[in-house]
Amino acid sequence: MVLAHDLTQIIPGKFKGRLFKKGHVIRETDIPHLLNIGKGHIYTLDIPEEYAHEDEAAQQMADAIAGENVYAVGPSEGKMTFKSEIQGLIKINPKAVHEINELQGIALSTLFTNRPVEQNQHLGGIRPIPLMIEKRIVREVESICRKYAYVAKVIPFRSLKVGVVTTGSEVYEGRIEDKFGPVVKQKVEHFGSEIVEQCFAPDQSEEIEKKITYFLNQGVDLILVTGGMSVDPDDRTPLAIKNIGADIVRYGTPMLPGSMLLVSYYDQIPILGLPGCVMHDPYTSFDVFLPRILAGDKITIQDMTTLGYGGFHAC
Repeated sequence: MVLAHDLTQIIPGKFKGRLFKKGHVIRETDIPHLLNIGKGHIYTLDIPEEYAHEDEAAQQMADAIAGENVYAVGPSEGKMTFKSEIQGLIKINPKAVHEINELQGIALSTLFTNRPVEQNQHLGGIRPIPLMIEKRIVREVESICRKYAYVAKVIPFRSLKVGVVTTGSEVYEGRIEDKFGPVVKQKVEHFGSEIVEQCFAPDQSEEIEKKITYFLNQGVDLILVTGGMSVDPDDRTPLAIKNIGADIVRYGTPMLPGSMLLVSYYDQIPILGLPGCVMHDPYTSFDVFLPRILAGDKITIQDMTTLGYGGFHAC
């Protein structure tokens, strides 16, 4: 007889996957393996006209869900898996995902939206819960996907020219080594952008303003000002950004580490004030917003204030 669906084997800590594939012809030598996974009986499948097999349904729904720069692989064990064609920023429509999952017998799981992803990275998966599902439910999934601009897509990163202003009299005077520059350079270059120049300024707002203005005149696409973002009277970076006439979205965000981040715009040019934690913590609020800016998102105050829920990353 021919298998009507994939059969899964689970060996805790060692293996979880497909032991026999749909369409496999059962042979006498398979019997010990089938008994080992608890299959004392093998059933044939007669699918009514109004129903679809899990593989067919999963593939049809995946085709409707996969948007720009997203592809699907499978089916395997009744599931289609979404992957990214490029390095970029994933965009997931939560409303569409929730609406699809409200349908009886459907399981759609994705990553959070606005996260950087690498080429061929897994983004999520979809499967029917039962072995066969009503075709009308599959059509409902397709209808939901048509209702929204997208369900899942990946936006490519732009290649921006970035200027870095490193503040701090101790660094400016050569008393200590700059630790900000190498960290910021690595993060920016990972997404395909370039730091065109790094300037240094003492803890004086007028000097910081001159360096920011210099980069604005150079026509860079993004300005990062490092340090001087705390509550010490010598920390002058927020004042300097304000004094050049930048539109400050918000100074401070409820994420730890990275609560002292400042996001602003000057004639559509993003200017960020980076707190000291960027030097030593692997994931901060800067890592949340840098990919979004590189993908062309305009950061809003709501983007910053809603980071508190799930935003605790401190050790």
